Amino acid sequence: MKLSTKARYATRALIELSRHYEKGPVRLKDIAEKQGISAKYLEQVLFPLNIQGLVRTRKGSGGGHFLGKDPGEINLAEIVNIVEGSLAPVECVDDPQRCSRHETCEARHIWVRLRDVVVQELESISLKELANI
Repeated sequence: MKLSTKARYATRALIELSRHYEKGPVRLKDIAEKQGISAKYLEQVLFPLNIQGLVRTRKGSGGGHFLGKDPGEINLAEIVNIVEGSLAPVECVDDPQRCSRHETCEARHIWVRLRDVVVQELESISLKELANI
């Protein structure tokens, strides 16, 4: 399994926002600069996180982005799931009907276990821990 730059950049941006939690919004330009991410790409990365409520935006003077919930309540699995989708290594794990062999597949239980282990590990890590706050 390989995470895309979207997941990595989303995590880095949210860590940055965690460090400013309850201190006011942070401009997109500042996050991008601090994290070495293109502001245009970062805007695309933050869009689904905004829709799901992990990130909020305030317009106007003094505006910017801020976390929609406490960094201790946001885990890596949630972030990755929003920007990447399922963490399953193969489609049949989430939707057995996608494969005609799902009932007899010798390896399917391994793919399910792999997904479960990855999800469990990512769920155990909060933004608060990553940001060291």
